[in-house]
Amino acid sequence: MTMPGYRTKLESIAIAGVKNLVIRSLLDRQQFHDPQGVALRRGINSATWPLFGMIWPSGIQLATRLASRPVCANERILEIGCGLGLASLVAQHRGARITASDCHPLAETFLDENARLNDLPLLRYKYGQWGSQAVADPEDDTAVLASQYDLIIGSDLLYDRDMPKDLAQFIDRHAAPQAEVWLVDPNRGHRPAFNRHMATHGFVLAADERLNDQPPEAASADPYKGRLLVYHRKAQGFGN
Repeated sequence: MTMPGYRTKLESIAIAGVKNLVIRSLLDRQQFHDPQGVALRRGINSATWPLFGMIWPSGIQLATRLASRPVCANERILEIGCGLGLASLVAQHRGARITASDCHPLAETFLDENARLNDLPLLRYKYGQWGSQAVADPEDDTAVLASQYDLIIGSDLLYDRDMPKDLAQFIDRHAAPQAEVWLVDPNRGHRPAFNRHMATHGFVLAADERLNDQPPEAASADPYKGRLLVYHRKAQGFGN
C-alpha cells in the first residue's frame, strides 16, 4: 500500500496460539499526513499522529492473551484505542465477534489492509474517542461507536493523568450491564486512579497480573514489563 504523505513497512508479528500476522505499519515515528485537518479536529497533533501506526509491546501482550481465550459464540468484544488492532485481528482470525475502534482517521484504512494481508474478512470498525476531543465532527461521516459490549479490551491507554476518569467513563458507556474489561498497562503509573474511577461505575478489579513475558520475536530483547488488569461488573443498575 503506497499513499502520499507517509511511508510504511511490512512486519511479521509472532502471536502464540495463532499463525504469524503480516502487519503493515508506519515506517517510523517521523510521519504526519493530515491534509483535511481531520486529525487536528480530533486533538491529534503532528507529534502524536504516527503513534497509531506502530507495533507496541503492550498490543502484542493483549493479542497473545486474547489468542488463548475461548471463543464464545454470542459474546460481543470491543477493542478500544486499537491502533493497528493486533488483538482485533487475532479475534477475527479465531472467529470471535470483534469490533475495533479508534479515533485516528487512518486506523480503519490500516485495519482493512492488514485484514487483507492475512486473508481475513474485514473487521467491524467504529470511531471511538474519550475526553474533551470526543465531539461530533460535521465534516466527518465515520460511523460512531454506540453499542454495548460483553468484553472491552485495550492496551497502553493510561498514558497521561487525565486518562483514568475519561477512559472509565467511556468504558462505562459502552459496557453491557454485566461486562468484563481487560487492560494491558506498561506501568504508566495511573492504575490506582483508574481503579478508583472504574469502581464508581461498578467495576471490581478481579485480577492484577504482572506480565514479564519474553518477546517471542527476539530472545535477547528485554522482557516486557507491565500488568494485565481485569475488571468485572456484575451488579445490576450500572451502564448507560
